[in-house]
Amino acid sequence: GGPRRLLLVSNSTLHGGGYLGHCQQHIQSFLGQKVKRVLFIPYALHDRDAYARTAREKFESLGYGLDSIHESCDPVEAVRKSEAIFIGGGNTFRLLKALYDNSLIHEIRKRVLEDGIPYMGSSAGTNVATVSINTTNDMPIVYPPSLQALGLVPFNINPHYLDPDVKSTHMGETREERIRQYHEEPNTPPVLGLREGAMLLVEGDKATLQGVTGARLFLRGKKPTEHEPGTDFSFLLIDSNPL
Repeated sequence: GGPRRLLLVSNSTLHGGGYLGHCQQHIQSFLGQKVKRVLFIPYALHDRDAYARTAREKFESLGYGLDSIHESCDPVEAVRKSEAIFIGGGNTFRLLKALYDNSLIHEIRKRVLEDGIPYMGSSAGTNVATVSINTTNDMPIVYPPSLQALGLVPFNINPHYLDPDVKSTHMGETREERIRQYHEEPNTPPVLGLREGAMLLVEGDKATLQGVTGARLFLRGKKPTEHEPGTDFSFLLIDSNPL
């Protein structure tokens, strides 16, 4: 096997563009020419058939075949045979529960971390690539057996990170305050707030921020820091705070 290769995208659709339009060049560069078919995991949305159609259309336009895992009679075997995995966005709780229900957590980890097949996630698919889904924005509409996720990286991500709106009269917590509350709990890992249009490319022990927007990094007990595209986040891959 090779080193882990991950493309963790904040969002599937950017304002003014189509499905995965803002990151399609990143996808082609990431998957390259060796990959012929992508295994799509549509568990985050209820209508899996429609979701698979949308994803298939996009990936075929980029030159890749796409198989949706929900059409397979043996999801575990589908993961074992896959050349690359893409998990799309939707509800993170629904997604993680389905991954547990289908006994896929261990299988995906093994394929990505041991066999080195490319893993791409967007939104909820990015959330489940991390330590846990504690920093998702979604409502817990179903109850997964654990909040522990795939653990392909030793930190958490908050996709669709939103900066406080200075003009807003809304008095609820900002995203930053919610992440700070998470870090009030002991032994909580770093959280990378990925804005719309941002993505993290992980190749082995190297992690780089890509896309058109920046990210905000939250470390427990420290002030958050602001980072531009091109930032080297490799230090986050050193598991200094094991759960």
